[in-house]
Amino acid sequence: MDQQRTPLFSGLLRHINNHPIPFHIPGHKKGNAIDPAFKDFLGENVFKMDLINIEPLDDLHHPQGIIKEAQELAAEAFGADYTFFSVQGTSGAIMTMILSVCKPGDKIIVPRNAHKSITSAIIFAGATPIFIHPELDENLGISHGITPSAVKHALQVHPDAKGVLVINPTYFGIAGDLEKIVSIAHEYNVPVLVDEAHGVHIHFHEGLPLSAMQAGADIAATSVHKLGGSLTQSSVLNLQGDRISHERVQTILSMLTTTSTSYILLASLDVARKQLTTNGYQMIVKSIQLADFARTEINNNLSYIYCVGEEILGTEATFRYDPTKLIISVKNLGLTGYDVEVWLRENYHIEVELSDLYNILCIITPGDDEKTIQILLKALKRLESENMNDVITREVNVKIPDIPLLAILPRNAFYAETEIIPFSEADGRISAESIMVYPPGIPIFIPGEIITKENINYINKNKQAGLPVQGLQDETLESIRVIKEQKPIY
Repeated sequence: MDQQRTPLFSGLLRHINNHPIPFHIPGHKKGNAIDPAFKDFLGENVFKMDLINIEPLDDLHHPQGIIKEAQELAAEAFGADYTFFSVQGTSGAIMTMILSVCKPGDKIIVPRNAHKSITSAIIFAGATPIFIHPELDENLGISHGITPSAVKHALQVHPDAKGVLVINPTYFGIAGDLEKIVSIAHEYNVPVLVDEAHGVHIHFHEGLPLSAMQAGADIAATSVHKLGGSLTQSSVLNLQGDRISHERVQTILSMLTTTSTSYILLASLDVARKQLTTNGYQMIVKSIQLADFARTEINNNLSYIYCVGEEILGTEATFRYDPTKLIISVKNLGLTGYDVEVWLRENYHIEVELSDLYNILCIITPGDDEKTIQILLKALKRLESENMNDVITREVNVKIPDIPLLAILPRNAFYAETEIIPFSEADGRISAESIMVYPPGIPIFIPGEIITKENINYINKNKQAGLPVQGLQDETLESIRVIKEQKPIY
């Protein structure tokens, strides 16, 4: 197929250039009823493209025209049999994956450090999660992926699982041996579902981890907006093979998708696909070169700030890595990653991707250049010089308790009658909420799991240490919502 084509974007332009007179929504009518200041800032063209699924423009829920063509081009670009556009972000695509393979009571093998959309989908499906602990990095204080050996063991114990979900790569750009995991799962004829939120670009450069489709996975939710050049909230769902019905995927995705689909987001997916296929390799080369330069400068010229490189590789969970993700350890400065995030914002207007107790994460893309890299390097050099009196050799202390017993399905817990009790008295009760400590971002318990004294002590210890504990409706962490106990009738 001609990857230079943009059937969706071009079709929208043809429609706009015909100067249609709209007697349909949206009510701003090509921007004529928009606040002038807002319109002046965005420009008039964005409002001309803010259209609905009228016949000339196809319908994402039943694509037959320009959207169908755009999705077929994307499928070829990503090496998939089918590609579905999502305007519900990757969260919507992830929920579609899980709901496409799981019905109430079905088992699904998932990493414990799963994104909340995965937990949400398990609740919606009424599925039973079989959790695998990811490998913890005791130097950086972060979690990596799940290992092939852990997946094999889980399938030996639960051969009736309906899917294995893998994060590839992790938020920090680390990937396990996905190809081996796929091979193991397929021996059991179990489909592999991939959360590829942070890996749209890896498909287009052989120096990066294998993409889900390259590794033979069955379905993958991929954020084009994060690192692929489309607009925020636009993603794709790639499918290959016959283990998962493409008709069912379309049905589920349609159930989760607004009928007022944004053509601005859809068009951005179309042009991002073109750019990735025709110029993506060169763009990624630039990103890698900039990231490698930054990494080398940090490690050669700074004494107490360290940027992770290839030395992280070598375990089952660290099989490949994405060098465009700068994992910058600041633990020896006597500061937390969050402290550094705030300092960079206040002193250099730099916004990092994330921070935790020990690190900051900076993402390098083709949108960066030598100027932005130099500003980051200058800032880190000043940061170190201003904190030389506080440098320490800081040990990472990341421990997690055992995964609690799942007493009832997360869906049943979510919909059950609940009551609020003091958190200190929750030992032995069934949680109706989730709670986690970040880092490493692994839930301590989720709805349906039995809270233990070990859980409570672990969370209190983290609170006392100033670690960010999050997830409960009560942000003070003094109370928790649990399943209401039934009193006997006498």
